[in-house]
Amino acid sequence: MTSALAVAMAFAVAAGAIALLRRWSDRLPLARPGARTLHEQPVPRVGGLAILAAALAAAWIDPPRLPGGGLAWLAATAAVAAVSLADDVRGVRVLPRLAVHAGAAAAVAWLAFGATPAALAAALAVAWGANLYNFMDGSDGLAATMAVTGFGAYAVVAAQQGAPWGVQGALAAASVPFLAVNRPPATMFMGDVGAVPLGFLAGALGVAGVAAGLWGAWFPLLAFLPFLADATVTLLRRALRGERVWEAHRSHFYQRLNLAGAGHRGTLAVYAAAMLACAALAAACAIARPDAGWWALAVAAACHVAGFAAIVYHVGDNVRGAR
Repeated sequence: MTSALAVAMAFAVAAGAIALLRRWSDRLPLARPGARTLHEQPVPRVGGLAILAAALAAAWIDPPRLPGGGLAWLAATAAVAAVSLADDVRGVRVLPRLAVHAGAAAAVAWLAFGATPAALAAALAVAWGANLYNFMDGSDGLAATMAVTGFGAYAVVAAQQGAPWGVQGALAAASVPFLAVNRPPATMFMGDVGAVPLGFLAGALGVAGVAAGLWGAWFPLLAFLPFLADATVTLLRRALRGERVWEAHRSHFYQRLNLAGAGHRGTLAVYAAAMLACAALAAACAIARPDAGWWALAVAAACHVAGFAAIVYHVGDNVRGAR
């Protein structure tokens, strides 16, 4: 009951916060068209503040069970959110941003697993999650839909295991009002202050669930596979071609699909279907067949790679232009 109340509160807080942000949209930082963007006009950003405010309200009502205590995890998330907001407002250099991400990821990994090899793997996964989510927040509706399905799967499995699920459910519920202003054509972006903390929390809450025995390590990977697969495969392909992987680009598969004619609506339709399928498969396996989790992840990953190959075959490797 408490978790359900937290989710309802999160939805209401997010809806109210978005209404205020829209009212003050002329004062918000703008996302301007650039080398990696798919929009043609400046769009107000920092809509992610609404999602974070909602999650904070939910955590107050239904505190999650986290190794080392919730305050330490809150501090790590707050550090990631603060540097991301600063980057939205005035810009922050890459190395300081990555240092904060790495420090926060190392902190939650150590809290979950102590000084063990598992902690190192967890820290890398959480830091990568923060950045890959940001890489994938480039087409209308994608990041919000991924939050609804991915965190929704977390909430379903946590509830089935008898654990508090308010924060996971809140992140999913709070993303619904934001999706209303971020769906094509988007009138507001979540900004780094939304995308980076969401990615961080996807990894951190996934790691916490593994440490608590709620699910296997395969589960968060499968729940967020559409983002994980696109960003990871794109990075590897760019690195193998000798490109500067830290520079802005339009090489992601969702960007290729968008620029090839699918546009924001078509791209969202394709990726939303993949997100729903992966989240449903992850939750079903975690509840009914945990022993089949790694096999399900392998099959889903193979399907994604096949889809990426089809995009490259039909679109080519040198997509240029705007929508």
